[in-house]
Amino acid sequence: MNISDLPLWRTSRGTTKGSEQRRRIGWLGLMLLCVSIGLPMHAAAVDTLKIAAVSPEGSVWMKHLRAAGKAIDEGTAGRVQLKFYPGGVMGDDKAVLRKIRTGQLHGATFTSGGLVSVDPNFQLYSLPLAFDSREEADAVRKAFDQRLIDNLRGNGFEGFGIAEIGFANIMSQVPVRSVAEVRQRKVWVPDNDPGATRLLNSFGIKGAPLSIADVLTGLQTGLIDTVAAPPVGAIALQWYTQVKHAVDMPLMYVYGTLAIQSRAFNKLSEADRTVVRKILADTVLQVDTLARKDDAGAREAVGNQGIAWITATPEQTAEWRSLANTANDRFAADGFVDAKLYADFQAELARFRAAR
Repeated sequence: MNISDLPLWRTSRGTTKGSEQRRRIGWLGLMLLCVSIGLPMHAAAVDTLKIAAVSPEGSVWMKHLRAAGKAIDEGTAGRVQLKFYPGGVMGDDKAVLRKIRTGQLHGATFTSGGLVSVDPNFQLYSLPLAFDSREEADAVRKAFDQRLIDNLRGNGFEGFGIAEIGFANIMSQVPVRSVAEVRQRKVWVPDNDPGATRLLNSFGIKGAPLSIADVLTGLQTGLIDTVAAPPVGAIALQWYTQVKHAVDMPLMYVYGTLAIQSRAFNKLSEADRTVVRKILADTVLQVDTLARKDDAGAREAVGNQGIAWITATPEQTAEWRSLANTANDRFAADGFVDAKLYADFQAELARFRAAR
């Protein structure tokens, strides 16, 4: 017997008052039965947000993202689920963005360079030698983080804050300090990252484009012999095993964000958006705080693994900075970053330096 065979499910062809009353009582009985045995009258809609990440399982990012997914599940009573694809399995930033546009994914963790095609201004902090220290970066970020996140929203992505990765240092298999010496090396440049390519070109350096997943193999086979990366990244990706020297110069400030396409995010109810936004913003803030500690430990760790920290001479450093300043001004003049945003950035930096 199935439900349609039960008396309370059958309806009479007659239209008498008694038969109609019995039919209503039958439906009332069905509803009460469903409640008593826990059957839903209507299945609750579940929104699943598919998020890609280059960070491997077990990394700081993934540990916190997993915790955020659980908190969102609980905070929305199961209405919103996060499904993660860690370890770069969805491809590089270009592939991930393509999958977001087609609806295969809804968001991802990105480095600043990964969002150049969405919003070139998001790479503002990673302009070459923009900062002399973390204190400068912290001061400027207080004034500009929200502007960058707002710009992302204006370009179709909901960002949930900015998380530091660290300053990228030049790391090589041979000691290099000057611009001329680096020009002689086989230098890695991230594939599909026009910002990184422009950065190297500004120093007269021709890069060898490779995806992040191919860098370790490139170092092992001699296709490249020089990279620029924060120590924490060099450790996580095992690049430190293939280099012997690191230049103690903050070549570029590296950071990332978690961003979800606005079209997907706005499909959530207002109440669920509030929950998701709060939890993910807290998550990115936690990663930002922990990354600072991890980077400090990573600098010491790579030294303990036999990598020699070397320092450029004042003259060599001055040449790096002169070329960087010229390049940054040109980036703004050419519209690679917004000229007004860049001018405000430089003014904020100048105020901090003058107050020290």
